[in-house]
Amino acid sequence: MKNIPRKQYIKFGIALTLYLLWIVWLNNYWWLLGIPVLVDMYLTKKVNWAFWKKRNKKNNAVVEWLDALIFALVAVSFINIFFFQNFNIPTASMEKSLLIGDNLFVSKVHFGPRIPQTPLSFPLVQHTLPLTKDRNSFLTWIKKDYRRLNGFNTIKNNDVVVFNYPEGDTVCSAYQSNVSYYNWVRQAGRERVWSDENYFGRIVTRPVDKRENFIKRCVGIPGDSIQVINNQLFVNGQTQAKVENLQFNYSVQTNGTKINKIKLEKLGIAMEDVKFNAGNSTYSDFPLTEEMAFELEKLPNVLSVTANLYPENSWEQGSFPFSDKFKWNRDNYGPIWIPKKGETVKINLNNLPLFERVIDVYEGNDLLIKNGDIYINDEIATSYTFKMDYYWMMGDNRHNSADSRYWGFVPKDHIVGKPLFVYISFNKEKRFPGNIRWDRMMRKIR
Repeated sequence: MKNIPRKQYIKFGIALTLYLLWIVWLNNYWWLLGIPVLVDMYLTKKVNWAFWKKRNKKNNAVVEWLDALIFALVAVSFINIFFFQNFNIPTASMEKSLLIGDNLFVSKVHFGPRIPQTPLSFPLVQHTLPLTKDRNSFLTWIKKDYRRLNGFNTIKNNDVVVFNYPEGDTVCSAYQSNVSYYNWVRQAGRERVWSDENYFGRIVTRPVDKRENFIKRCVGIPGDSIQVINNQLFVNGQTQAKVENLQFNYSVQTNGTKINKIKLEKLGIAMEDVKFNAGNSTYSDFPLTEEMAFELEKLPNVLSVTANLYPENSWEQGSFPFSDKFKWNRDNYGPIWIPKKGETVKINLNNLPLFERVIDVYEGNDLLIKNGDIYINDEIATSYTFKMDYYWMMGDNRHNSADSRYWGFVPKDHIVGKPLFVYISFNKEKRFPGNIRWDRMMRKIR
């Protein structure tokens, strides 16, 4: 080691420092066994770790490209797991706060990154192999228990959060991944879903970290009580702190003429949301913010702008917890308490629908109802203590969002990260380069 250049020692020192910091953060000191590898890579160079390359000889272009590709895959995968990743807004559930085509910088370190639970997977792919419709991109030969590293912050009320779809453990491959198998069972019946593969496709199961990524606003944290009354959200009995750009569906009646397309574009209304019924001169289910609704009322050909509300006691049967004991709808919902780690609740057949999936699926207990009694792990239970924190997520486009009102609580082990800003945005209704939304670039997410 006498002939090793000084700059190699400097590189080794930097690499070793970063590696040790990562081990401390990981809190797994078995990784100290990797230090000899670093010593050899930077100093002794006894082993050719990049075995696909020849040492001290010129390699052909194919090998050089392969080397660059392998390095890029390893580096980007490491960054995606522990630091940040890209997220693209695919649906309108967060409009007008976030738009379809927004590309977000999502921080993993704010809430703490998760150690991969399914480490054997195709790189940079969430759950499905490229060029296939329903083939898993991961193997379940190795499964790790949930563990999260320390982060900078905890989730607070009104934070925008990226998380894994809670009902996404089982999906029908013939449909989009944000519609769960359980939803199809409720709508079509279990026997039809299992038997009609031509209609529903293959039944696909996924571990927590390979479920579809969703993005919503966290309106309730562990221990909070949530209620919606005539579209107004209450948290612990208080009206929700103001969120800019909340959208609701309205009916807009005109004097028979359509609203000018240029005016709609200036208001930020997507043309795919425009549904004009010439028979009654009405735009139905028109998603608008309060400000947009106010501006439309000023137009000379607009006669009325009316919010579309589900009345109280009108049961939306697709709403969580899917029980006639809780006849709620999107506009009149709850009250519902959000489970908190260490808290104990009394359980009975009346309130069990609220916590059944938490106890049975998310926290891995054997839940059974027999002769009117509730059994948890073969013992009669009249109470339950939660092992994990849970959250309540809702989209800012309140009438066009598949959120906690339709699939319930989000467990902490499903939390992915915190989106910080929009780094670029594309309007799919326009052509390049006019489709670039320059005004949204580097916009902070609130």
